[in-house]
Amino acid sequence: MSTFSRTDNSILSTWWWTVDRWLLMSIALLITIGIVLVFGASPAVAERIGLSSFHFVERQVFFLALSVGVMFFVSLMTPVMVRRTGVVLFALCLLLLVATLLFGPEVKGAQRWLPIGSFTLQASEFMKPAFIIFTAWMFSETSRNPDFPGWKISMASFVLVVGLLIAQPDFGQTILVSFVWGMQLFMAGLAWVWVGTLIVVGLGGLLLAYLLLPHVANRIDRFFHPENADTYQVDLAINSFRNGGFLGTGPGEGVVKMRLPDAHSDYIFAVAGEEFGVVVCLLIIGIFGVIVIRGLVNLLKEQDMFTVLAVAGLLAQFGIQAFINLAVNLSILPSKGMTLPFISYGGSSMIALAIGMGMILSLTRRYSQYKPGQTNLSWGKR
Repeated sequence: MSTFSRTDNSILSTWWWTVDRWLLMSIALLITIGIVLVFGASPAVAERIGLSSFHFVERQVFFLALSVGVMFFVSLMTPVMVRRTGVVLFALCLLLLVATLLFGPEVKGAQRWLPIGSFTLQASEFMKPAFIIFTAWMFSETSRNPDFPGWKISMASFVLVVGLLIAQPDFGQTILVSFVWGMQLFMAGLAWVWVGTLIVVGLGGLLLAYLLLPHVANRIDRFFHPENADTYQVDLAINSFRNGGFLGTGPGEGVVKMRLPDAHSDYIFAVAGEEFGVVVCLLIIGIFGVIVIRGLVNLLKEQDMFTVLAVAGLLAQFGIQAFINLAVNLSILPSKGMTLPFISYGGSSMIALAIGMGMILSLTRRYSQYKPGQTNLSWGKR
């Protein structure tokens, strides 16, 4: 039985009856699975580096609580508020990326984190949803007013963002941002000849990264020639899936978390594979699929170009990030430090993902034709 009556005209009641509850349930299930896995995987990692057993668990619960609040708050916004929030966040993230390069500590040859008290902020995580919203706005404004230089502004902004990411360097985030931006560009009406040109440019950039960035070359070489490189984490991850089999070894019975340095973050899917088996791994993959497909289905009758480009871009970022993490765990792609959305440990990633999902929930709400007391909600212009 619902907590809210259809005759209730309050903000919360209107939100409940207009938000996509299938998306909500899928996200909630993903978060629940994430808490269970972090609870099981992180104590061994914490003890190994001299921290209290539940150090990562306590921090993850805090970040999850904050993220749920942020996601709910953003989902209450109107499309106009989402657009304005995205633009302001984009400008702020540009400043934070510059500050990271100027003041961020170098860790393993990269400057990706900005210390703020006891918290380390990874500005690139927040840049992803912000840039997607900004780009969607630029393209949609150009469609309304052909004289508006939205395409040029978007392209200049893309070059700036990619330049700042490469300077860190963060090649994985660069590829993710580039792919999503290219998809939005294509959806906005880019001619096929330019699509081909961008693909060639992208492949050329990948080649240059391999030739000029030693850490990129090292990871690619290790992937294609594992016999000549240290593949410790990848080998452990693959063995964990073999050990887990179909049903897993049982909660808490896995051993890979005792040896994997990133068992609570980048390789948490390997822990799931060992302790819960193929069944739960397929369930996790299925939930990611439901979220992406459900979000795209919501766009089938959408007429507003900004909403289509923004939601499609945010869903693409979410889905591709999940795919990259899963593929790395399964040794399908070269190693890349990218979290599994809502499951891996990580404060910046968790909050940034919550902002993105909150924007999706907001932009796909069916509130334009909603009236208290009605029994059928129809899609309408926002």
